[in-house]
Amino acid sequence: MKRRVFILGMLASPALALDPKEMLSDPTLEARARALDHEIRCVKCQSESVASSNAEWAEDARRTIRELIEAGSTDAQVKTWFVERYGEFVLMDPPKTGSTLALWLAGPVMLLAAGLGALVYVRGRSATVPAENLSAEEQARLDEILKE
Repeated sequence: MKRRVFILGMLASPALALDPKEMLSDPTLEARARALDHEIRCVKCQSESVASSNAEWAEDARRTIRELIEAGSTDAQVKTWFVERYGEFVLMDPPKTGSTLALWLAGPVMLLAAGLGALVYVRGRSATVPAENLSAEEQARLDEILKE
């Protein structure tokens, strides 16, 4: 029973990340803020968005998002505010241009290179020595080995 309560508590923890005191009174602005919460990465957790993190930094980030939205900032301006302070890493889905383009392409390029390297290696191993290059003594020894 205790295990079940613990598991349910762990599953519900992301839902509890947003403190009701942090919520905006305007439902439209709150919806925008929640969408942005999922687009900003918690720099302390590094693998979670601020929407699902309980870290102090994430709480501050959620508060900042709401303050910027209340001040009239657009979604792009809020993202820019975070990028200027923490770099493109703070975005859960960084843009696929400029310096990050190399990172986005590195995986497929390396996979392709590994595949080509494996193909060359396998083809090189399966190449047989032509029989006409063998001396009569070597051919006899080869025939003897193949009979065994």
